[in-house]
Amino acid sequence: MDSTPDSRTALRQQMRQRRMALSAAERIAAADALAARLRTLPELQRKAYVAGYWAMQGEIPLHALLSPAPAFVYCLPCLAPEHHLRFAPWRFGDALVQNRYGIPEPDLAPASQLMPQDIDVVLVPLLAFDRRGTRLGAGGGYYDRSFAFLYGVERPARPLLIGVAHAFQQVDELHAEAWDVPLDLVVTDTEVIHCTAGA
Repeated sequence: MDSTPDSRTALRQQMRQRRMALSAAERIAAADALAARLRTLPELQRKAYVAGYWAMQGEIPLHALLSPAPAFVYCLPCLAPEHHLRFAPWRFGDALVQNRYGIPEPDLAPASQLMPQDIDVVLVPLLAFDRRGTRLGAGGGYYDRSFAFLYGVERPARPLLIGVAHAFQQVDELHAEAWDVPLDLVVTDTEVIHCTAGA
């Protein structure tokens, strides 16, 4: 794919539109299929800190992964200084507050939040991906900054970075920018992809 800012912006817009065009039934079916595939991963079958996200703008939801209650501790991202993320445990019914982007976060003091290095598995939202593990995010750079400590580390490593998406969000190839942190796996509603970029 062309790596110019305009082309990346156009691809982001195209994928957002495709996600938003899904019917409620299609969203539910995709969420259930995604959860079934995620549950097959050994890393999600044991006690661990697993970071997810609150689905926005048509992102594939993760709620089906949480019922019945999993063995792992589910965490949601919280905005931290300097465009980084921290993570806070969350269960259905726990208090939430909206961050400056209108995205719900656990109502937990920063001192009680987990650092990225404390997480075992990260379910990473994205707008597009390729099978090498290159990800096109929303453009804010939060995930790349937060997990920059994985640069130069033999992968897979802790935390395991798993992109989650609809199958149609796959593209033939994305140009990896110098700051992009590759994914270890991508799990969609149709398959589990073991990426080569991070191997």
